Amino acid sequence: MDFKQGLWQQQTLKLAMTQELTQAIALLQYSAQELTAFLEEKALENPLMQVENTNIQPFNPLLDRKPRKHQKIENEWIDQIATITFSLEEQLLSQLKLTSFTAEQLRVLRHLIQNIDVNGYFTGDINEISLKLAVPLDIIEECIIVIQTLEPAGIGASSLQECLLIQVERENPDNDLAQTILTDFFVPFAEKKWKHISKELNVPLKAIQEVFDRIQKLNPRPGTGLVQDDTRYIIPDAIVEWAKEGFIVSYCDDLLPRVNFNDQYYKKLTSANDSQVSRFLQEKVQDFQWIMKSIEQRKETLTKVVAKIVEKQTAFFQKGPQYLVPMTMKEVSSELDIHESTVSRAVKEKYMQTPIGTYSLKSFFTSTIQTVSTENTSSSQVKNAIANLIQSENKQKPLSDQDIVENLKHSEGFVVSRRTIAKYREQLGIASSSKRKRFD
Repeated sequence: MDFKQGLWQQQTLKLAMTQELTQAIALLQYSAQELTAFLEEKALENPLMQVENTNIQPFNPLLDRKPRKHQKIENEWIDQIATITFSLEEQLLSQLKLTSFTAEQLRVLRHLIQNIDVNGYFTGDINEISLKLAVPLDIIEECIIVIQTLEPAGIGASSLQECLLIQVERENPDNDLAQTILTDFFVPFAEKKWKHISKELNVPLKAIQEVFDRIQKLNPRPGTGLVQDDTRYIIPDAIVEWAKEGFIVSYCDDLLPRVNFNDQYYKKLTSANDSQVSRFLQEKVQDFQWIMKSIEQRKETLTKVVAKIVEKQTAFFQKGPQYLVPMTMKEVSSELDIHESTVSRAVKEKYMQTPIGTYSLKSFFTSTIQTVSTENTSSSQVKNAIANLIQSENKQKPLSDQDIVENLKHSEGFVVSRRTIAKYREQLGIASSSKRKRFD
């Protein structure tokens, strides 16, 4: 075969990802907080962009100076009071009568407390701490026991077993059976291999069931009540309201910053009649226009997608989450005549405020489950059905995953495999049938 060398002309189609297109895509998938941060950053780069935070009330220096000054100071004090929190170390040390301990013991106690994690468990190595602090091991052990007498019960334990045992001993010191089970049979007890325990201790299964019920009420993470996490607030991107004529969808941009063109600055620089300044201004004007266009496109796309969700999920908004119907992003993109990836970006980290609560837009898209009829159902409906079946089952003879398969097929018409049932059950946080079984 002969190969000829030479220059050839070929016509091809190629989509160029311009900077403006990349920016428009990025803005679409930004959450409200991310969009605000992006605009504020852009305003630092572009002097023609004015970004005004809409949460800040306008200030009139002639009318509001004195009242606003006092109001600001008062609000600052209120904010400081509201945000005062105490560390885990401070909360535990505050329970101790410090004068009852030597300086060495207090040093050890502080160091031990610093080795307690957010769940309340002691994670340090007492031998290493003994060497590091040059303190005898028995003093370290005594100080750990002191910490374990503090509130909440179970704090300072080195394991879940010890944590539960401390709580049982404190709440009911006379419950010898519970203490024996936790001390000598912890693993088989947790795995519900109770017949072996019943035989070894010569007690009925009902007595072990009672111990299990008591332990279920204990706190396996005692430290969480002491450590305060920052509260995360969800800002809805769209609001769905019910009116006489039906549901109304509105784009929620009240909390987004207002973006304006700095016309005064533009006119001032234009009058300089400098070619370099003119090129700079032209670039910044174009940048401003593209950002405004991208924001408008984001708003338009998001509103369309939310409106389509409401249209296809009307029963959900009228009757509740159990009426969520199967819906895919491909289906919505096809009906809106946009790309599926556009829908995916539009719903990413976005939330909708509805008459029945606030939901992520992504939660409205569910996989399709086959039924014995011509209609399909959503995975969320199947999960609800599984939860209802297990809630009403005979706890002494709980339903196996295969039993649930048969029940759903005959009572609901859902065609689901045993493997899918197991997956959905785990997602719902429901244990297997052997661990749900009761003996009373």
